[in-house]
Amino acid sequence: MTKETEAFTRLLDIMGELREKCPWDKVQTIDSLRHLTIEETYELSDAILKGDMQEIKKELGDILLHIVFYAKIASETNTFDIADVIHAICEKLIIRHPHIYGDTIVSGEEEVKQNWEKIKLKEGNTSVLAGVPNSLPALLKAYRMQEKARGIGFDWEKPEQVWEKVEEEMQEFKEALHESPERAEDEFGDLMFALINYARFKNINPETALERTNQKFTRRFQYLEQQAKEAGKQLGDMTLAEMDVFWNEAKTKGL
Repeated sequence: MTKETEAFTRLLDIMGELREKCPWDKVQTIDSLRHLTIEETYELSDAILKGDMQEIKKELGDILLHIVFYAKIASETNTFDIADVIHAICEKLIIRHPHIYGDTIVSGEEEVKQNWEKIKLKEGNTSVLAGVPNSLPALLKAYRMQEKARGIGFDWEKPEQVWEKVEEEMQEFKEALHESPERAEDEFGDLMFALINYARFKNINPETALERTNQKFTRRFQYLEQQAKEAGKQLGDMTLAEMDVFWNEAKTKGL
């Protein structure tokens, strides 16, 4: 038995024991675990952005526990078990990698992605966009929709074309500001979609980029709060110019 097999078997044994004996684990359902799984996924995302490998390891363990938990619950009604889950993903990987497990020849990464989407359609998906979860945050959903469309060839050819679209949408947004709030909101959405598209062409993940900016803003604002406190001042009583002094200090410190 390999160390990986031994470790996985140990987890399955512990899960079985908890499901049988722990008052909390006994009453969980697939529905009750859902929001906890989402939370664990975001915690993994945070750890990845921080580059904290030990934290990544911990969060991966939490998500693996949830996968095993779902499979255990399903096995109790003979719906499926963890072996079914693993075999299903193995079969999917084999089918969707014909350049590895078949005779298909690909020229590179882009063609692999295109084949992936074409195979999904052959499997019965009614739309290329069907694989994008409705509950994804809007920014990430836009990015994934654009990636999916690119997979079947529906995309701009050059980044310059996308930037022209950004400028076009910016102008339409400016004009809409003088019209109705509804029109302005609509055009702002178009502008964001175009910017996300341009970021994708430049190999920038907009979700990651925005979250890093969120974290940077948090660090600098908390520095501003701390410095104001040490100076015996309340932020609400300070002028913007006074606050900018501390904000610029934070920037020079690399926060």
